[in-house]
Amino acid sequence: MVQYCQNRVYTVPDLQNKLSEMGQHVGIRMVDLLVLRERGFKREIKLLSVLIFIKANLWKNLFGKEADKLEHANDDERIYYIIEKEPLVNRFISVPRDKGSLNCAAFVAGIIEAVLNGCNFPAKVTAHCHKGTTFMMKFDEAVIARDKTVEGR
Repeated sequence: MVQYCQNRVYTVPDLQNKLSEMGQHVGIRMVDLLVLRERGFKREIKLLSVLIFIKANLWKNLFGKEADKLEHANDDERIYYIIEKEPLVNRFISVPRDKGSLNCAAFVAGIIEAVLNGCNFPAKVTAHCHKGTTFMMKFDEAVIARDKTVEGR
């Protein structure tokens, strides 16, 4: 899949965007499958609940274990992080010298983004090399405002 994408783009950011796009196709299907199978048609309405669902249920179904950490940014209430020390998608890939900054975990970032969007929590998800691989989820303002009103009930 990486080689397929690599043959169709010229820069590392384009390659990561293409991998993320492919991951979104998987994520759309995973959210349907997991809501049917695991949640019994129950839809999460709280932000923290959907993040824990991703960290635990989605990760177990994709990789056989939970993600290592879920963190909230101190400086911006719209940003959350899922940290995975050694993602499976990066384990067996040798990155060419000319593409040294390539992080194939962009594929997983696309999966996470599609799951969040499918659960009605619009966000932009990117993969960064920090403490292993960190998936940064930046939510829309509307999501944070809605979550505050739900918490206030």
